[in-house]
Amino acid sequence: MTQGGKKKKRAVNRSIMLAKKIIIKDGGTPQGIGSPSVYHAVIVIFLEFFAWGLLTAPTLVVLHETFPKHTFLMNGLIQGVKGLLSFLSAPLIGALSDVWGRKSFLLLTVFFTCAPIPLMKISPWWYFAVISVSGVFAVTFSVVFAYVADITQEHERSMAYGLVSATFAASLVTSPAIGAYLGRVYGDSLVVVLATAIALLDICFILVAVPESLPEKMRPASWGAPISWEQADPFASLKKVGQDSIVLLICITVFLSYLPEAGQYSSFFLYLRQIMGFSSESVAAFIAVLGILSIIAQTIVLSLLMRSIGNKNTILLGLGFQILQLAWYGFGSEPWMMWAAGAVAAMSSITFPAVSALVSRTADADQQGVVQGMITGIRGLCNGLGPALYGFIFYIFHVELNELPMPESPSGGSVVTQFQLQQNSIIPGPPFLFGACSVLLALLVALFIPEHTNLNIRSSSWKKHCGSHGHPHSPQAPGEAKEPLLQDTNV
Repeated sequence: MTQGGKKKKRAVNRSIMLAKKIIIKDGGTPQGIGSPSVYHAVIVIFLEFFAWGLLTAPTLVVLHETFPKHTFLMNGLIQGVKGLLSFLSAPLIGALSDVWGRKSFLLLTVFFTCAPIPLMKISPWWYFAVISVSGVFAVTFSVVFAYVADITQEHERSMAYGLVSATFAASLVTSPAIGAYLGRVYGDSLVVVLATAIALLDICFILVAVPESLPEKMRPASWGAPISWEQADPFASLKKVGQDSIVLLICITVFLSYLPEAGQYSSFFLYLRQIMGFSSESVAAFIAVLGILSIIAQTIVLSLLMRSIGNKNTILLGLGFQILQLAWYGFGSEPWMMWAAGAVAAMSSITFPAVSALVSRTADADQQGVVQGMITGIRGLCNGLGPALYGFIFYIFHVELNELPMPESPSGGSVVTQFQLQQNSIIPGPPFLFGACSVLLALLVALFIPEHTNLNIRSSSWKKHCGSHGHPHSPQAPGEAKEPLLQDTNV
């Protein structure tokens, strides 16, 4: 090779290295507007879930029209596949975002999570198929939590997480009602177009306005940094469960209580719409009221209970409310019963915050991430198993409809068909009764959890993995949970 050729090759190599440094420094995309802040994350979360909240009522109708037979079974399978894929992919995406930056993965997760929206009117079959597959990237929360952890100090991180969680709740409190109103007045097509436009706005906001939160922490050497299986293993958090009897009791309690909760979230609004005869507006109002009551329960009521009766008794009280709520859902045959049970459901949302607080108070500082990671892994697994289980129980008990609800009655609810009344006169909701039995077992297990103890788990090098569904390498305050608690409320 000639001397000129060698110089030219070295110049090309220097250009490539410079490009890599620029890409790594900026997270792979140009810097956004201003410095990274919690408000960037808040806007991303609000727009994504506001877009999906608008589609609450149209999705229920399209689901039944697409699967007129075995509606609940298909809904459970769709949501179950999505949940399992999210459980499997969350740690890998979190680990990759530690290497390649948050902005690119925010863009990736929001894009694929919102990709099914325009397909609702184009092809319902493709719509539900893409929803299932999108679970691989439906982990926006994990990336957002990592983004927030990058830009906040330990003492202000809890408040920042609370702001993100409250924004998530606010988007779901308002958007279903707006979507139901627009659908009734202008038709569902307009709602789908509006939701698609908001999703595109979210994507454009990430591209243009969101700055990378990890520019100074990344080095050119990390361009091809390997990702170990330990970081990407979704079951890593579950492998430590049996090493301490107290942790085992806590994890069993979380599994038995969150399994029916995850299944309930996937099918309850469809249940209200198709079986209980709620109108679209009534479902939207139910979501709003339940969300507001849950926020109150997890802030004011929870703090009062924690001070007055302690951690363990708060957990037992929350499980008791959950049993009552599920039993009421299972036997309830009138709309007013659903509203009353919804108020009880809001009180049952204190269970997981109380569990997380118990772990934070009893575990050593260097064990916090390990234990919280186990609990997060258990709940991630339930997000996949719960919806499929509920759908299967609806199927084996033949809880189906052959037609959509009849026109609305003057009282505001839809007229329940005679077919429904005959079929569901004794037990309208069998899965909810199964859930009540599961939570009863969780209550019995929780009775053996001591109020004060020291957890001792052999974590060694595994500590770096910490929460497999959060942001494994992001800094975390010793006493904090690995993800905001409001994500798992009844909203």
